[in-house]
Amino acid sequence: MPNPLSTEELIRRIHAGPGQLVLVVTGGGSGAISDLLIQPGGSRTVLEAIVPYSAASLVEFLHARPEHFCSARTARMMAMAAFQRARHLQLRTENVPTLPADRLISAGANPIGLPVGISCTASLASDRPKRGPHRIHVAMQTAAVTATYSLELTKGCRARWDEEKITVQIVLNGIAEAFGIPERLSLQLVNEEKIESTHASASQEWQDLLLGKTRIVQPYSTATGPLPPLNHQNATAESNKAPRIIFSGAFNPLHSGHLRMAEIAATRLGLPVEFELSIENVDKPPLDYTEIAQRVAQFTEKQLPLWLTCAPTFEEKSQLFPGATFVVGADTMLRIGQPCYYGNDLSATELAIARIAQRGCRFLVFGRLVDQAFQSCRDLELPEPLRKLCDEVSISEFREDVSSTQLRTKTNDK
Repeated sequence: MPNPLSTEELIRRIHAGPGQLVLVVTGGGSGAISDLLIQPGGSRTVLEAIVPYSAASLVEFLHARPEHFCSARTARMMAMAAFQRARHLQLRTENVPTLPADRLISAGANPIGLPVGISCTASLASDRPKRGPHRIHVAMQTAAVTATYSLELTKGCRARWDEEKITVQIVLNGIAEAFGIPERLSLQLVNEEKIESTHASASQEWQDLLLGKTRIVQPYSTATGPLPPLNHQNATAESNKAPRIIFSGAFNPLHSGHLRMAEIAATRLGLPVEFELSIENVDKPPLDYTEIAQRVAQFTEKQLPLWLTCAPTFEEKSQLFPGATFVVGADTMLRIGQPCYYGNDLSATELAIARIAQRGCRFLVFGRLVDQAFQSCRDLELPEPLRKLCDEVSISEFREDVSSTQLRTKTNDK
């Protein structure tokens, strides 16, 4: 068990450690910012500290509205966004090479410190009673690990200041773990209070995907035998356009509607269905390793082939899978043709659609609820070049209104 030490000594060790961090807190835990910066050496460690205090500010920071503002999942999203921000700032920070030589790691042409994202979202004592529990969720993201530290505080046991002190200590302990420092601050917990922690370590393949060193990871297992060879080096060459069915989605979670869609697609096209999950999304931070592991497990348990990619748009997917027919819902099909997903640039939208067509890709479109109404492909307002790439599954063949969002609301996401 690591020996406890003072806040001042831990921060000195953090500032002498190998990392550089971006810290984002929604309010509770903000005292960690001043604790880190009041000690000499903070400029070597802290790249940026962000406090998205209002709901609107957090939504803007994440580029998405979280399902719960105070949850472990939201903390992980915040930590991933902070990690990506740390990597971005390291490449733009002119004084990075002033770090001591023993703190530098190699990253291509530039030596930089270990990038770390740390986050905290908490619901603490306020000037008005709170109906829900007082909770702390801290997350840590590096290139190799996703970790969370969650604590439910005994309500009414402490003043706001004392709850804040514990929150700050958990944040600093998370930074210490990220930097490889074995010592921890000692927490004064009461009754049945206990830190619940999770750690997900990434394989080298997953790390390379997150860091942009590769764009695709092969499926782990399949019950349908060998998959067609994948050659995306020249996605427009006729010889590379192997016919295949690719079912792209978030699969959060994988449900009966997905499996039924895959069954219909396989029967209709006479090919096995291969699933694809992009760790990057046009609207949100990349998936963290905990999230990736949970979603991959759904497919390995059923022995379904799943490609992990870093291809958030279908133009990018068409480059990885030339000649593929993509299985999509009507709601996804609608987004593919909207300029807002291409920087509100109509010419960029038209170019993306043209590239998808040039690579021999098509779409098999299933009806879905869109704006509270069931819509099939023929109901959608699509650019004509995109509509020509679509084949429709009729409502008589398929209609299931189950959604992943509805299923998630039934789970307890603390």
